[in-house]
Amino acid sequence: MIKKILVPTDGSANSLTALKYGIYIARKLEAALTGLYVIDVNLIQGPMLTDISGSVGMPPYEGFFEAIEKSLDEKADFILKEFQERCQKNGIKAEVKKVIGKISSVIIEEAQNADLILMAKKGENFHLKEGGLLGSVAEAVTRNSGKPVLVTPENFVEIESMALAFDGSASATKALDLSLQLSQQNAWPLTVIIITADSKKAAALIAQVEEANQKYPDEPPMADCETIIFSGKEPDEIIKFIREGSVELMVMGAYGHNRLREFFLGSTSSHVIRKSPIPVLLIR
Repeated sequence: MIKKILVPTDGSANSLTALKYGIYIARKLEAALTGLYVIDVNLIQGPMLTDISGSVGMPPYEGFFEAIEKSLDEKADFILKEFQERCQKNGIKAEVKKVIGKISSVIIEEAQNADLILMAKKGENFHLKEGGLLGSVAEAVTRNSGKPVLVTPENFVEIESMALAFDGSASATKALDLSLQLSQQNAWPLTVIIITADSKKAAALIAQVEEANQKYPDEPPMADCETIIFSGKEPDEIIKFIREGSVELMVMGAYGHNRLREFFLGSTSSHVIRKSPIPVLLIR
């Protein structure tokens, strides 16, 4: 059950959209939100600021780093205050937290007390090595947090139905279980997408889905669930289905059978996140 949702925020437009999704989902699941602002330690110390000041011919003056830290601290307080006010206005239980550190490491650590991590596709520091939530941060969080990660798009749309890309892998099987729970709890019809040209494999995967949805033989299925078979390339078929507008949430295992050693960037998961106009929920 999802009762605690961690929402890293930086005050950017995309992170505000992520908060909208957080409020919407928290209301549906009767969950609480935690707004997390990470003050990037690289912006306070290390060579970055020294290099910048040196390049313009202005070496750091006494108190330079303290002034930078104070400015970042005040910005964090302002953003977290707005986060909490938006939650209170919508009747959502929320707390906020401000931490100085490496962005991905802090999110992973704080996520140990959460059931779901909700991240914007791109933050205000997307151009920085450690700030692009689609790149190194998302990869590190998805690989190491052990928690579901919901990556949100630029625009908010209410979720009324959902889909799952299913290939039978361990992560996809976990994603199936969570999808059935969410579908049942929120009355979101679930469409399971199976992409294979092998009819025997497709039949086996369909049977796995049906078995998971029928926990008890004498009771009705857990969720309103249908299965669709495609035979093209995984990322292309998933994006094509999403763009048809049939669902507002896509769920998928972060890594499939043949991608256990593959970097996050370049994988099917990353391709879908980059192209998807709807939220993508990744299960490791």
